[in-house]
Amino acid sequence: MSNLKAIKRDSVSSGSTNKLRATGFIPAILYGGKDPNQKISIEKKAIRDILNTDNFLSKVLELDIDGKKEKVLPRDVAYHVVSEEPIHIDFMRVVSGKKIILEIPVKFINHPDSPGLKRGGVLNIVRRSVELKCPAENIPNDITIDLAGTDIGTSLKISSVKLPESVVPTITDRDFVIATVAAPTIIKEPEKPAEETAEGAEGETPVEGAEAAAKDGDPAKKDEKGKEAAAGDKKSDDKKPAEKKPPEKK
Repeated sequence: MSNLKAIKRDSVSSGSTNKLRATGFIPAILYGGKDPNQKISIEKKAIRDILNTDNFLSKVLELDIDGKKEKVLPRDVAYHVVSEEPIHIDFMRVVSGKKIILEIPVKFINHPDSPGLKRGGVLNIVRRSVELKCPAENIPNDITIDLAGTDIGTSLKISSVKLPESVVPTITDRDFVIATVAAPTIIKEPEKPAEETAEGAEGETPVEGAEAAAKDGDPAKKDEKGKEAAAGDKKSDDKKPAEKKPPEKK
């Protein structure tokens, strides 16, 4: 359990809260139980590492408020829209005997001991957190899923998870899946059938022959063209008028 020091704050004006943030503190409020709501502030650098964890909103913390220690649970964090820095935190007092509904993160262990993952299988995570109803004094940090011995096709359901005493899922009407070990998905390009390849090869020969014929010309056609040209020349000669001889001199 993490211990954090908190300071009481009396002023609630925007000027005072902005001054707190400028000096490295985050305004916060503590509520719940029989005690009245209390305005406090937390040093940013003291809570920064815990704030960035997956289970921050389900982790029980101990606040030291001017020497008085209280167990609390973070319930909400407000962030600046531009800088994304935390600007306000809501804490709820943990009251013994009461049950709380929380989103508890799922943690997977023993990946190398999974035969399915060793053979190239993929861990398909269906739920990264599970909503649980927990006693205030017995809140788990996470839900641990052991992957040892899991093969391809294994379905990991909530019934296979060992939960702490008196901790139950809020979904009670079905045994829901948390993760599966799925077969690897490798996409291969389909190979062309041998018949298509052969047809393509046969079809290429006449194309090449036609190109060669078009390039070099068909000998028979050349002869026909030559005869046509010769005949044309002959006809043109026949059409020419006969040359006139000059008159003889007397």
